[in-house]
Amino acid sequence: MDETAAPVDRSADLRRLKTVAYWLDDRFRIPVLGWRVGLDGLVGLVPGVGDAATTIAALWILREAHRLGVPRHKLGRMAVNIGIDTVLGAVPLVGDAFDLANKANRRNLRLALDHLEPGWQDRRDS
Repeated sequence: MDETAAPVDRSADLRRLKTVAYWLDDRFRIPVLGWRVGLDGLVGLVPGVGDAATTIAALWILREAHRLGVPRHKLGRMAVNIGIDTVLGAVPLVGDAFDLANKANRRNLRLALDHLEPGWQDRRDS
């Protein structure tokens, strides 16, 4: 291995992961209630197509985490989060409420950041 190689700058990759997770889980605020909801909860209201589209986006986060070197045990936990979100989110009506409350993408982002950006919880920029 070349010891003079510059360290890899992952900041753009991490920003992309954070942005996608934010849009999927927290992008919009419900007035009065103050609840945060993202495209996962909104697009999931469209039967079949909505849940499939947001699952593909969630799988992209998983793939990027793998590419960036997140360990297998964390990738497994991330895959379980996506599976639960997909299966329960597909149940009519109950699944729509579940999608609004379950923040699988935000949880998966945390799992990835725990490995990729140690100490990220101590900083307020995340």
